[in-house]
Amino acid sequence: MLELPDSWVWDSWIVDDGSSYHLFFLFASRALGDPSRRHRRASVGHAVSGDLRTWVRVRDALVRGEADDFDGVATWTGSVVRHPDGGWVMFYTGGADTPRGVVQSIGLATSPDLHVWTKSPRNPVLTADPRYYETLADGTWSDEAFRDPYVFADPGGRGWHMLVTARADHGPLDDRGVIGHATSPDLMSWTVQPPLSDPGQGFAQMEVLQVVTVAGKPTLVFSCLPPERSLRAPDRGRDCGVWLAEGDSVVGPFDLANARPITGSDRYAGRLVRERESGEWLLLAFEHDERSPHFGRIIDPEPLRLL
Repeated sequence: MLELPDSWVWDSWIVDDGSSYHLFFLFASRALGDPSRRHRRASVGHAVSGDLRTWVRVRDALVRGEADDFDGVATWTGSVVRHPDGGWVMFYTGGADTPRGVVQSIGLATSPDLHVWTKSPRNPVLTADPRYYETLADGTWSDEAFRDPYVFADPGGRGWHMLVTARADHGPLDDRGVIGHATSPDLMSWTVQPPLSDPGQGFAQMEVLQVVTVAGKPTLVFSCLPPERSLRAPDRGRDCGVWLAEGDSVVGPFDLANARPITGSDRYAGRLVRERESGEWLLLAFEHDERSPHFGRIIDPEPLRLL
């Protein structure tokens, strides 16, 4: 379990370097008082473990940029991959203030050792494309939702894919959540692609994306709370937090209409991690109930279960 006495911890992403597990996580000081204020004060912390249960906090990874930078509000959720030529690349969300709201876009940072990170001077490397995705200019959502990048290698060796939390540019306002998509030949240059799912499948947004293969089935992991379900969703009143959906491949299409929750709203921002020795898929998430004294800590890994 990862719990910081002076900070809330929430979204996280994990890397197995072959000998240790590295957990990167959002955190903000409890001195803010109101947990809802944490999002605009988020930095990216780093902890290391040998067993996914006992974590040692090490040097923080990233902090927000200057006021005019693409990440001038905060550094938010991301993912890490090993570069084929050595070293590591972190993709993360940057938030920037505008008169209309916060614009979210994707940046990258590099590291030789997972401990010292350098932001790319090319940031942001990816922004929402209005040909496919809702933007602030549409005036339909409080922020420009284009965040939580999850990057993985193409199974056929043809470059890289990025999944992104995004909203379509059409459809009912509470039912526009889609799986955004981008591709790259080299991890540095990215091209926005059409979404890997259609709007109208019951979600206003789907956060903290991940795709893995579980028992031979391409499986999408995402998080969505009851208030962010569409009014047309048949199970809108169901308590939910972390969800699974199956796809035809790791690049979809994904059947979100038949997605199923694996936690209630007391768990959020879930990630599946494969334990090195047993090969078992386990769930890491943070405790999400703000009424609980344990709100804002990463749980010990739990076995997958369906609700």
